[in-house]
Amino acid sequence: MDISSPTPTLGGLSPTQFMRRHWQRKPLLVRGAFPGITPPLKRAALFDLAASQDVESRIVEQQAGGAWKMRRGPFARRALPPLSRPGWTLLVQGLDLHLEAAHQLLQRFAFAPQARLDDLMLSYATDGGGVGPHFDSYDVFLIQVHGHRLWRWGRQDDLSLREDVPLKILSHFEPEQEALLAPGDMLYLPPRYAHDGIAQGECMTCSVGFRAPARGELARELLQRLAEDAAGLAGDALYRDPAQPATQAPGEIPAPLQAFAAQALKAAMADPHAMARALGEVLTEPKAQVWFEAGGPLGRRARGLVLDRRTRMLYDGRHVFVNGESWRASGADARLMRALADGRQLDAAALAGASVGARALLSAWCEDGWAHPLP
Repeated sequence: MDISSPTPTLGGLSPTQFMRRHWQRKPLLVRGAFPGITPPLKRAALFDLAASQDVESRIVEQQAGGAWKMRRGPFARRALPPLSRPGWTLLVQGLDLHLEAAHQLLQRFAFAPQARLDDLMLSYATDGGGVGPHFDSYDVFLIQVHGHRLWRWGRQDDLSLREDVPLKILSHFEPEQEALLAPGDMLYLPPRYAHDGIAQGECMTCSVGFRAPARGELARELLQRLAEDAAGLAGDALYRDPAQPATQAPGEIPAPLQAFAAQALKAAMADPHAMARALGEVLTEPKAQVWFEAGGPLGRRARGLVLDRRTRMLYDGRHVFVNGESWRASGADARLMRALADGRQLDAAALAGASVGARALLSAWCEDGWAHPLP
């Protein structure tokens, strides 16, 4: 992707200009961002997908008197409200994990770090459907792919939520702007911008969301990863206290034992790259509902290799991370793996330059279903 060239997707801005002017700063409405766009799948296929145990889905209905109702899937077709009923919405999360067209649409936003890119959600709504005025804690691109939806949005200080509904709906919504989006139009909203979208007739909207981990949650996941290696790094030496005298305060923790514990933690963190390795593993951990089908090895006649759409692959200055696992990489092999992480595929010429070890690793990924050879 040429991040310095203007693109219609961003309203004539280049990705560089967009990230500098709008990312986490201010909204951007783009008319005709995706000319001629169609939904990544038809309504009937979406309903079939919502019936699967492997798909995260929800139905939101607005009822009389301002009440709201939410149900979680999977949903058999007969469990869906009738199409003639207004005011209901079906949300299918992680569509990019199940559909190649959705995965390709998500990759149009690869000008932001893959470590931040989360998933693509598809919202199907009958006339008047929506999820109520709310705010997200992450960046979101809202792409209209069928029908029309009226969006209202604004930055507001009062982010208090209603306590009488099963959704995170704002108590006092004060929009500053509004626009009716047609197929191909897109609205970008930074985190914590209040917004409300209401279907004008039957409509579908794709939402490209980004990961924004909470500090405490990330710390817990990193510590869990580090704990897995702690015993090997800290060693198995037992605590000894031959100089321990008799004590009249048996409930007090001895100072030497406190020092021993501190030394154990210091030894476990002695590897200066341990945290970076744990971070990469955490960020590439597949979601709970993700599974891979075993494949075949990478044959010598393969014309290239492509990552499975469910595979997460990242890298740093020393490591390559794939689906929660890490490998050391350096030299030409590191450049090869980084090219794969950035472009999500390699051609035959790139594969020809892989070392024996790198090719064996790529072949193992193909056998695990994490990547696929191009025939």
